Amino acid sequence: MRLVTFTRPGKLQQEVGALGAGDAVLDLAAAEPLLRGQSMLDLAAAPALLDKARAAMPKAPVVEGAKLCAPIPRPPKNVFCVGKNYHEHAKEFAGSGFDGGAKDVVPPFPVVFSKPHTSIIAQGEKILGHLDPTGGVDYEGELGVVIGQGGRGIAKADALKHVFGYTIINDVTARHLQKRHSQWILGKGLDTFCPMGPAILTADEVPDPTTLVLTTWVNGEQRQKAPVADLIFDIPTLIEAISAVITLEPGDVIATGTPAGVGIGFNPPVFLKSGDVVKIEISGIGVLENPVA
Repeated sequence: MRLVTFTRPGKLQQEVGALGAGDAVLDLAAAEPLLRGQSMLDLAAAPALLDKARAAMPKAPVVEGAKLCAPIPRPPKNVFCVGKNYHEHAKEFAGSGFDGGAKDVVPPFPVVFSKPHTSIIAQGEKILGHLDPTGGVDYEGELGVVIGQGGRGIAKADALKHVFGYTIINDVTARHLQKRHSQWILGKGLDTFCPMGPAILTADEVPDPTTLVLTTWVNGEQRQKAPVADLIFDIPTLIEAISAVITLEPGDVIATGTPAGVGIGFNPPVFLKSGDVVKIEISGIGVLENPVA
């Protein structure tokens, strides 16, 4: 099941729906009144509500003119992000000159930073590249993990039981700011620098997330393609590491890292410019596409 957050024409209130045939937005609340007024955070926190949504989907009508929002426009915390988590990307980052003199090409432990909710935008919305005064805007296609049942001290063996579903994230980065400030939040957290969506593929549809494949195109040119199986630190390891010290809550989002093929991997680097379009696809989830303004 692919769940979405959407608005109706002329309305500001966000609602939860599902994607049907042809990616049409389905009105789950019309088929199940108990879902009216519920948010994606509510569904992540309550398995019974998710069951109601699943039962309602075959009877749900199409919402004409629906506009997609980010699936979770405002997570409980900043988006957790993981750096240098594919072997080939770790190598290209280390050789790019933007790594700030890090000693380890492949990190011995997960590199975790965050992006504020003000950086989150939806499918189709514009990445405001001009907010980076240094002209070093880059893309990073990533698998996003959405937490369902929360907790602290989650064991690796139990971690996937705490996953609500999976989405797509573009960890857009201002490379010069990332290097300049060493800590990455200023280079990663600019407004609009976290496109997310289009949907959340529920975890029951993904018994083994390592089978998912991520592909990124810029202006139709394929730049990235890798299976999630290539992660250095897999999803259970990331959940265990983060929850060891921070309580995870329903709706928290973890961006798991990007594979090789980003703009700084070129010689010279190829940064995004106004008019470029970044398209990211993950098998089963859909396509996240955003223009650069």
